[in-house]
Amino acid sequence: MIKKLFIILLVSLCFLNTNLANDTTKITLKTYSAEPYQGELFRLIGQVVSNLHYRKFPIDDKLSAELLDNYIKHLDPLHLYFIEADVEAFNKYKYTLDDDLLNGKADAGFVIYNKYQSRLEERINFTFDLLKTELSFDTKDSFLYKREDVKFAKSLSELDKIWVNKIKYELLALKTDGKDFKYCAETLKKRYNNLYKQLSKTKTVDVFSFYANALTEITDPHTNYMAPRQADDFNTTMSLSLEGIGATLQTDNEYTKITSLVKGGPAEKSKLVSVNDKIVAVGQGTDGEMVSVLDWRIDDVVGLIRGKKGTIVRLEILPADVTIKKNKVIEITRDKIVLEDQASKSAIKTIKRKGKNYKIGTIDIPTFYLDFARASAGEADYKSTTRDVKRIIKEFKDSMVDAIVIDLRNNGGGSLQEAVELTGLFIKTGPVVQIKDAYGIVSSEKDKDEKIAWEGPLEVIVNRFSASASEIFAAAMQDYGRALVIGEQTYGKGTVQNVINLNQYMQYPDRKMGQVKITLAKFYRISGGSTQHRGVIPDIEFPSIFANKEYGEDASKYSLPYDSIMPESFTKNKTISENLSEIAKLHKTRMTDNVEYKYLLEDIDAVKKAEMDEYITVNEELYKKELAETEAKNKARKEAREAAKAKTKSNADLILDEAHELIIDQITLATPTKKK
Repeated sequence: MIKKLFIILLVSLCFLNTNLANDTTKITLKTYSAEPYQGELFRLIGQVVSNLHYRKFPIDDKLSAELLDNYIKHLDPLHLYFIEADVEAFNKYKYTLDDDLLNGKADAGFVIYNKYQSRLEERINFTFDLLKTELSFDTKDSFLYKREDVKFAKSLSELDKIWVNKIKYELLALKTDGKDFKYCAETLKKRYNNLYKQLSKTKTVDVFSFYANALTEITDPHTNYMAPRQADDFNTTMSLSLEGIGATLQTDNEYTKITSLVKGGPAEKSKLVSVNDKIVAVGQGTDGEMVSVLDWRIDDVVGLIRGKKGTIVRLEILPADVTIKKNKVIEITRDKIVLEDQASKSAIKTIKRKGKNYKIGTIDIPTFYLDFARASAGEADYKSTTRDVKRIIKEFKDSMVDAIVIDLRNNGGGSLQEAVELTGLFIKTGPVVQIKDAYGIVSSEKDKDEKIAWEGPLEVIVNRFSASASEIFAAAMQDYGRALVIGEQTYGKGTVQNVINLNQYMQYPDRKMGQVKITLAKFYRISGGSTQHRGVIPDIEFPSIFANKEYGEDASKYSLPYDSIMPESFTKNKTISENLSEIAKLHKTRMTDNVEYKYLLEDIDAVKKAEMDEYITVNEELYKKELAETEAKNKARKEAREAAKAKTKSNADLILDEAHELIIDQITLATPTKKK
C-alpha cells in the first residue's frame, strides 16, 4: 500500500478549536523534481523486483501501463481531484515509463504529482470560498461516496458540483451534534487549512516513495519500498520494543486504518477499537486538541499516536461496522509493547452433556513469537510459542482435560519456525509446509522430533484475520486429520517476504537509500494446494461479517493467485473425516436453535445492505431522520440481544462456545471406534 499523502476528506466529527481563519496565504507549495540519485534508485528498485520477486515479469509496455494506472489510482482513488483532461494528458506516459525505469529516470512521477498537488490546492481554495456563505440543506441532493469505479469529471465545473455535495455532507456530519453553521464551517476551514499545511511539508523523498510504491505494489500487495524513515519505523516495530497503543496501521484511501491489534496491548485491552476501524483524528491527553489526520502520511499518524508509557491518546474512530453511522472518540492509555504481552494464554472450562462432565482446555495464541536474540545467546528461559504451549499442555494433563482447543483468531502469523515446531507437538514426525521459491525449487519444513505432547482430541479455531504462520499450522492440522478446524475462511497470505537494504547495492555519502520488502516464495500445504489467496477453508465453517473481497488477500487485484504443486508423502488420521458429516449435522442442528447465531446472520445481512448504499443524502431533515432511525434500531437490537444472552446464559463468543460442543462431538463419535 502506498504511503501516500492526501486524497479526500470524506466524513467525520472533529472537535476542534474554531478560532482560526484561513491562513493559507502564508503557505507556498513547492514544485517537485527528482533529485539526481533518485532516477538511479528507481532503476535499482525496478531491477530488484523484476529479478528477485517470486513473480518474474519483464519491464515492458504492459508494466508501464499498469504503473501509470496504479499511480493515478493511489493519488486520486475516488476521482475527486483530477479531471478527464488531466488523465488524458498523463496517457503520454502510458508506454514510456518502462523505458524511464530502464534508463534511470523518475521525472514522470514528479510531473504527475505536481499536477495532483495543484488540483488538491484548487479544491482546498474552492472549499474556503464555498464556506464564506451559509449553504442550503433543504434540497434533495446526495453525495456519491463510493467513487472508485466512477469516471473522472469531464470539467472543473462538473467537479465543483460534486464538491458542493461533498462539503455539505461533511458539514452535516458536524451539525448532527447540534452545532450551528458558523461553528461547523470554521471547523471545516481549520481541517482543510491543516491539510494545506501538511501538504506543504511534503519532501522530495515522499513524492519518490509514492511513485516507487506504485511500481512495487503491482508485483503483489506485500512488496513495497520503504523510504529511510519508514524503514526505521518498520525495524522498530519488528523489534517489539516501542511504546504506544499496540495497533498496526495502514493507509486506506484518505484514512488510516487499523489492520491488527497486538494481543495484550493497550488498544486490544481497551475493547474500544476493532480491526478495520478508521482513525479520523488524534488528540493528546484528556483535553488536547483533536487533530484531523485524514490524508496524512502513515508515518506522521504513527508519530502522533505513539508516545510515552502512561500518557493518554484520544482517537476519533469511524467504526468498521458500516451499520453505525456516527463516529466515536475514545481514550487509550499508552503502554510499552513487549513480547510477554503476546504470550499464549490458557483456560479450562467444564461442559456438561447428558450427565457427563467434559473438561476442555483452550489455548489462545495471539502470534507465533520467538525471542530470537535470547535464544541465539543460549539463554535457557527465552520465550517462544512452542515452549509456552508445551508448558500449558503439561498443566492441562495435570488437570486431566479431555480435549484441547487452539484459538488462532486474529493471529496474523509470525515465526515460521514456531509454526513448524508447534505442529510437531501434535504429530509424530513428517512434513509441515512446502516452500517454492522464485526459481521453482521446492523445499519443505519438517518435524523431526518423534515426541508428541498431546495425542487426544484437538480443535483449531480460525477467522478471516488468521494469516501466514497461522494458516500453515491450521492447514497442517487439517491435512494430517489431527484436528477439526472451525471458524471462518482465513486471510490467504501464503507468501514469504524478505527485506533488502538498498544501500548494499547503491552507496551515496551520508545518504540512506531505504529498503525493499519483497516477496520471494510461496507456501504450499503438504497436500499440494497453496495457502495463498484461498487460505484455509474450515471443516465447520461459520459465515463471516467480513467480505472476502474487502478483508483478505483477494482484496488486491495484484495478489498472487492460488495454485498447487505435488503433495508430500504423509499419513493422515481419518477419524475426523469419517465422522465429519455427522459432526456437521449436529452443528447445524445446534445453530438452528442458537439465538446468537441468528443475530450473527442478521449482522451479516445488515452489513451487506449497508454496503450496497452508494449515496448519502445532503438534505438535513432527511439525514437526521435516517441517523436517528439507525441509532434507535441499533440500540433496540443491542438491548434485545443482551436480554437473549442473559436468558440463554450464553456469552458473546459464539464460535468458542460451539467449539466446546464440537470437540465433545468428536469425543463421543470417536469413542465407539476406539472400542472396536
